[in-house]
Amino acid sequence: MNTKSEPTVLDAGMTLGDHEKGTTADDSARSLSPDNLSFGKEEVFTLESLDPALNAKMHLVNNAIDEIGWTGYHYKLFVLNGFGYAVDSLLLLLQSIIQGQVNLQFYPPFKAGLTIALYIGLLLGALFWGLTADVIGRKWAFNISLLVCSVFTIAAGAAPTYNSLAFFIALSAFGGGGNLILDTTVFLEFLPSSKQWLLTLLACWWGIGQMVAGLIAWPFMSDYSCPATGLCNDSNNMGWRYLMYTCGALVFLMSIARVTVIRLKETPKYCLGQNEDDKVAETLQWMATKYNRPCSLTADQLRACGQVQTSTGAKGKLSVSEFTIHWKGLFLTRKLAISTCLIWFSWTLIGLAYPLYNVFLPTYLATRGAQTGDSSNYTTWRNYAIVNMCGVWGPVLAGFLCNLRLLGRRGTMVVGALVTMVFFFAYTQVRTGAENLGFNCAISFCLNIYYGTLYAYTPEVLPSAHRATGNGISVSFNRIMGIISAVVGVYANTSTPVPIYICAALYIVMAIVAAAFPFEPYGKRSA
Repeated sequence: MNTKSEPTVLDAGMTLGDHEKGTTADDSARSLSPDNLSFGKEEVFTLESLDPALNAKMHLVNNAIDEIGWTGYHYKLFVLNGFGYAVDSLLLLLQSIIQGQVNLQFYPPFKAGLTIALYIGLLLGALFWGLTADVIGRKWAFNISLLVCSVFTIAAGAAPTYNSLAFFIALSAFGGGGNLILDTTVFLEFLPSSKQWLLTLLACWWGIGQMVAGLIAWPFMSDYSCPATGLCNDSNNMGWRYLMYTCGALVFLMSIARVTVIRLKETPKYCLGQNEDDKVAETLQWMATKYNRPCSLTADQLRACGQVQTSTGAKGKLSVSEFTIHWKGLFLTRKLAISTCLIWFSWTLIGLAYPLYNVFLPTYLATRGAQTGDSSNYTTWRNYAIVNMCGVWGPVLAGFLCNLRLLGRRGTMVVGALVTMVFFFAYTQVRTGAENLGFNCAISFCLNIYYGTLYAYTPEVLPSAHRATGNGISVSFNRIMGIISAVVGVYANTSTPVPIYICAALYIVMAIVAAAFPFEPYGKRSA
């Protein structure tokens, strides 16, 4: 897409002074850095015809971020944003891990109540944190979401009844429901363009969360769980409570680290959309000074580009009109509208396919284990931990693949979805314990290639002023399908290969949709 504006409009990256001196946009960009390695890059899309001031300012800010480059601040962001990924996946698996033992202890009338409670909390959290992050900013939501999550996870471990347990799980999920939106948004809006592929690698923390849940569950659920028949109460069924206490305490430590290890400043691209030019320059100059890097951007350069028209002009105001502005901002052009709809469709598909496999993985492992001769508690939870350890490495490979010109983000998603589909079909032919474990490991690895890339692709192709809203709605579609999958899991027979065939078919559709995405972020900068 052409980043040059018409002669009557300020070129992206130029100030009024540049025009007076006869300086071109390219000359202005080159003056910002001695190496000129990334300033010739285009943004993923431009909004010249709709908001030339925002387009010009975004180019200047991207140039400044590239000029500063990768710093220690980004290392901290990678880890602390990764905590949010880990917590989201940990929460998702915790309820699936404890659900069987909880059902034995409380005998609920609806067996999937915890799953539905979790997804309702995640759904409301995604909408709340996503929408408010575009109105009041990213900083506050980033700082408090994990704290809310940790408190209610610990409380869930002490729940005296099934209903209270479901309530606390929903509240915990509400706190953690915005993590996927905020983590990718915050990290992306500080990233230099040469390191944007790290947004895909960030998803390795999702696998780490799964791995931690599996490893902690292995001893607790193996040694402190009541048998399937006979008496089941706190005297012989404390494993699930120990698991919730341990994971809640771990999340609490993560929440403390977020506000002590790094004191997050509001992202410059959010401030840009609010016409806070002084704050944008101040944040980037602070980073450059702290890490001894050059930064030529000034607030005067930004102000010379004019006022951003797409700014809501009412920072901190929570109202229907504010949300309407951010909703419409996702459909500013025909191409952007198509992109937004395809992204939401992809999240809907993975929202059904992922829970059908992962949330019911303990059931699959146990039933297939029974068919292959070993259905013991120990073997089931050992295999569960091993499978989730394999999932860590999918996003690592995806981070490498998406940075290849031949594949880019879209090609990586296509490859990940198709390979996952192949292993799903192959899994239905498992006959031995080794095959059972091996194919589950392969599926976990390949599935996260697609999922990790989709996580990163979504914020990359959304406009910064409306990024959290679009991301939040994407994840909310995912959560809605999670609720549906819970109902399917109750009334369908998950001990048969039918859900596996459904998952495989869904990944074929995902591959087709990924190939149809209109934007390819490889070699370009987020707008």
